[in-house]
Amino acid sequence: MRDKNATSHKFSSLSPAVWRASTVVFDSFEEFAARKERQPDGFSYGITGTPTARELERRIAALENANHCVVVPSGQAALMLSVMAFVRGGDHLLISDSCYGALKTFARNWLAQMAVEVEFYPPTIDAGIEALIRPNTRMICMESPGTVTMEMQDVDAIVAVAKKHGVKTMLDNTWASPLFFRPLDHGVDLSIEAATKMFGGHSDLLMGSVSLNSAEDYAVLRETQSIMGLSTSPEDCFLVMRGLETFPLRLQHQSHSALKIAQFLAEQPQIGRVLFPALESDPGHDLWNKQLTGNGCLLSFTFRKEDQAALSAFFKALKYFPIGASWGGTHSLIAYYPASEQQARVFTTTQEAIVRLSIGLEDPDLLISDLKQALLTWGR
Repeated sequence: MRDKNATSHKFSSLSPAVWRASTVVFDSFEEFAARKERQPDGFSYGITGTPTARELERRIAALENANHCVVVPSGQAALMLSVMAFVRGGDHLLISDSCYGALKTFARNWLAQMAVEVEFYPPTIDAGIEALIRPNTRMICMESPGTVTMEMQDVDAIVAVAKKHGVKTMLDNTWASPLFFRPLDHGVDLSIEAATKMFGGHSDLLMGSVSLNSAEDYAVLRETQSIMGLSTSPEDCFLVMRGLETFPLRLQHQSHSALKIAQFLAEQPQIGRVLFPALESDPGHDLWNKQLTGNGCLLSFTFRKEDQAALSAFFKALKYFPIGASWGGTHSLIAYYPASEQQARVFTTTQEAIVRLSIGLEDPDLLISDLKQALLTWGR
């Protein structure tokens, strides 16, 4: 039997409580009968969260300058939730060709089979996207910069077109984070963050968030979260809140290190291009300088020539860059994207293989030294 006095004693802590629950109990028949009226903020079943999830949502919403936030089990789930909540059969969906690959695959292999008209557009189309708008265009999906090829999108120009035609917009803002760019302040309807990355910050959890201002859209998102069963672990919510405590300090160090390493790579004879909008040589630098107040910890580069043996030797020589596809954690990582992936894209800025670095909390000079000695293998 429930002990209603169990929490009556005064207790304070600097750490948020971890509330675990699948079943939510009610004090009366009337409350249970009206339980669905508690949504979107209240508690009716564990699938939509406990007070632990709500506290995290409040903290992320504050970072995003948003009225509302919904947390889900991964960044990919946040992208899926945003599309599935608002796009229906017969709608036209525009997706930047630099968006997260799983979103594009979902649109191509699933949504298109459900009568959604899926169209990919060049990331740098900017205001030219107006030519692609149809009477049934429902949403424009953006990611700026793209997390492999790093194209910057003119968010303000695209949003202006979208609002003119009554089209919803969503932006994967994980690279910049709300510390360096706040999409909602620029008129974007849905701001997506892979909390797996910088928010969590320690490569030990998966989570995503969708932040927004519209109360009506928030109710739709919460209902969709419930219907799709996208519940989050209260322990993971706690860990993300703990990560947020050090997030600004980590991002400051990691962004400074990433810029320093990008500048080093740009000077190396073995390197073809460094894809990083914070560099003055990057095609998206002017947009980055106009829209963002800082740079993320993720950068990509290509080699001057394709040489699989040399590439393998380069990876093997690295001591401080484990091979892994994620980013944003305390440890630096390196990933590889073959040329075939770029060539398969509809709109691509390069036909070459791409190497991507996530810069962690290590001394940047140590990381540069590691890259320098690994690059020596390229000439052997």
